[in-house]
Amino acid sequence: MDSTLIIDYAEALAAGRRSLMPGAPHERQHTLREIGLALAACEKSIQIVYERTLRPAEKLHEPWIKRVTGQLLAAFQIVETDLIARPLAVTSAAINQAGVSVAVAWQFTQQMVPEVVPDANYPALREFSAKAEALPEFIAAPHGAGTYRQAG
Repeated sequence: MDSTLIIDYAEALAAGRRSLMPGAPHERQHTLREIGLALAACEKSIQIVYERTLRPAEKLHEPWIKRVTGQLLAAFQIVETDLIARPLAVTSAAINQAGVSVAVAWQFTQQMVPEVVPDANYPALREFSAKAEALPEFIAAPHGAGTYRQAG
């Protein structure tokens, strides 16, 4: 829920360096749209994970899961359609915050609830994410079980 605030703060820290946010209004609007869709999809994935793992089985609420799943699929379908119509840059020199957000949201969802969002239904997202994950910047910031040190 704080992702946009964290992103904005990181941008402020990087002032004077290459920004991941375009300055031109039309490009910025497109970037913000894709970021919003990616963050919405990620949030819906998290809600499904929480519902399944934190709520006791006898208290699972299927109408809620169905609603959240519909919202998740709708967000990724829009991003899929957008990627086909207007591909996001996916090189180290050109990727912007929309590209980072879309790739991270897709990868997270595929790790946490792949059965909810079958990658075969989203070939453009699958391909885009694979290309982003192969970038040196993504490789240098791995994700997964060993990413963070446990407090001890």
